[in-house]
Amino acid sequence: MTEFRSTDAHTGQPHGPALTVHGLDDVARLCAAAEAAFDIYRATSREARARFLETIAEEILAIGDPLIVAAMRESGLPRARLEGERGRTVGQLRLFAGVVRAGAWQQLRIDPALPDRQPLPRPDLRLRMIPLGPVAVFGASNFPLAFSTAGGDTASALA
Repeated sequence: MTEFRSTDAHTGQPHGPALTVHGLDDVARLCAAAEAAFDIYRATSREARARFLETIAEEILAIGDPLIVAAMRESGLPRARLEGERGRTVGQLRLFAGVVRAGAWQQLRIDPALPDRQPLPRPDLRLRMIPLGPVAVFGASNFPLAFSTAGGDTASALA
């Protein structure tokens, strides 16, 4: 099993706990787990998914300054930039929670039956958008919070 450690952007020195590098077998196993969990997650209510997204936002804020300090150390980005990214990330999670609650993303449409239509009757037609399967999100290193681990792409996938 290969491991690596985070690198301090200012010194180039490794720091923090050793992290495991996962191979193809691990990725396949994790993809299978995501597939197995997908239908369960898709079946959750809009309210449950919205609360899940809001909880993630609250937990990010609860980490507080240690998150910013770690991101500064690993990315070399300044505090103000990373605090802005954290705010944007939390805002995106809350925004998507609202979108999930509203349900407009499903684009529900019902065309009622036309039993007297000629030459043939038309049945009741219903359309809605539904999630199709798991999503892989590849993070951006130049935006470690807003577009990476818990940023907008992840928030939209969870929504």
